Amino acid sequence: MKADFTRWLPAIAKDSYRKTALSVAGVAALGGLALAPTAAAAPVTSGPHQGAVAAIDLATGKATTSAHQDEQPVESGLTTGSATGKPPAGKPSRAQLIPHGIEGAQSRVPLDDAQLANARAIVDAAKKTGVGDRGAVIGVATSLQESKLYNLGHLGAYNDHDSQGLFQQRPSSGWGTPDQITDPEYAATAFFTALKNVGGWQDLPLTTAAQTVQVSAFPYAYAQWEEQAADIVQQNW
Repeated sequence: MKADFTRWLPAIAKDSYRKTALSVAGVAALGGLALAPTAAAAPVTSGPHQGAVAAIDLATGKATTSAHQDEQPVESGLTTGSATGKPPAGKPSRAQLIPHGIEGAQSRVPLDDAQLANARAIVDAAKKTGVGDRGAVIGVATSLQESKLYNLGHLGAYNDHDSQGLFQQRPSSGWGTPDQITDPEYAATAFFTALKNVGGWQDLPLTTAAQTVQVSAFPYAYAQWEEQAADIVQQNW
């Protein structure tokens, strides 16, 4: 981040159940994974980006196999919306979640338990900060682009400056300490606090709202995750 966002951040106590940040030493190939606002954005694809899959597998200690190369989007209730087009009872509608329509081709990645837990933490923070379901979609889409919903620690030589966590926030830009920004609740709350300071964010396209907070070198990369983010929020709201 180029700006100092210290004035936007609340004093958030670190809970005892803070999720452990993922870290990796000696990662040889990070491909197109957007590890920080200034890192190369993943290209728009219909399935998981191979470079991103390889990077996440290395970061989580999983072996990368050739099977990932032809992997298709996961068709399950965890990442897709209602089969009937109607929201489940008590859940926000598609029109509420994507009021401006999607922008361009969409990307989608399968989610494991760690990613789902982090997505729920973002949704919970959206509720607590009052940004609502639309804010939650912006938050989840931003994290999908920045870290693929993994709580990444410092990746050594492959890190972008001091960016860490779900949103690849930087201590040097005033987002908090490394311990704070790798606490999913803190990181999401900090993101939403900054979002609320963006005038008229509710009426902005997702990529514009996210970019105003993140100050990314690739501002249009966030748009590709809007549909999957909406699905995730609808399932977990």
